[in-house]
Amino acid sequence: MSRGCLVDMTKCIGCRACQVACKQWNELPAERTTFFSGYGGYQNPPNLSADTFTLLGYTEVGEGDNLKWVFSKRQCMHCLDPACHSACPVEAFEVTPEGGIVYHGEKCMGCRYCMMACPFGIPTFEWGKTIPYIRKCTYCMDRQTGEQSEGELNGQPMAAEERARHTEGQQMPACAKTCPTGAIQFGERSELIAEARSRMAASPGKYVDHIYGEHEVGGTSWLYISAVPFEQVGFPSTEKIGTRPYPEYTAAALGSVPYVVIAGGAVLGGLYWLYQRKKENGEAVHEFEHTEREV
Repeated sequence: MSRGCLVDMTKCIGCRACQVACKQWNELPAERTTFFSGYGGYQNPPNLSADTFTLLGYTEVGEGDNLKWVFSKRQCMHCLDPACHSACPVEAFEVTPEGGIVYHGEKCMGCRYCMMACPFGIPTFEWGKTIPYIRKCTYCMDRQTGEQSEGELNGQPMAAEERARHTEGQQMPACAKTCPTGAIQFGERSELIAEARSRMAASPGKYVDHIYGEHEVGGTSWLYISAVPFEQVGFPSTEKIGTRPYPEYTAAALGSVPYVVIAGGAVLGGLYWLYQRKKENGEAVHEFEHTEREV
């Protein structure tokens, strides 16, 4: 079963612990930026980049006395049927059973088709490097699949049961592990969807009736629930990106290619045959006329 993360935006306090944890775990350098205030929020840095895989957005929503802050965590959505994977001609993106989309830089040829294909505009390019790579959230797959315990706690060896419990508690994205309010919950995707619906049913009027990521572009591993429409905090609208996986559009277009090639080949073959017939007839007439003159 695919794993996922549920972000309850009503629980987020804007502390940016997730952003710091992501930087720390992935050993990403700090960026020199300027304060950003404008459409899309007041966050700093203003956008995701090759050195920032997770970004907490700050958006003012409402009017007058109803004005309030809404905090929204952004990162790769890890689509269930990703456009980046479909668009990549060298298979530099791997779709894992856990639901993460992993990038393999050693395969990448730098075409940047993934950047153009992504409906959320996530992959970024290392423009400032001589040998650049595509960069994005890794879903902390090294944490999810790796051994996280060194076998000791406070200098004392851990028992097997304690070690297993400690490892299980660490095998999740760093942002989910560090969130102090529980705004990010990690688990099986189907269970997270059920949890989101349960929260929405238990608090009528608190949430908009929409689990973002459940159906968008065929579904994503990251799911969101919110008190305000997602378009107001910068998420692409469902109407804009649709609920159909993007690779299906590609498959539909490419599926007609063989038929077009066959039909085109038949037409060209027919034209060549007519040309040859015309050429042969012309040569025959020319030869007849030449023979008549000789006689």
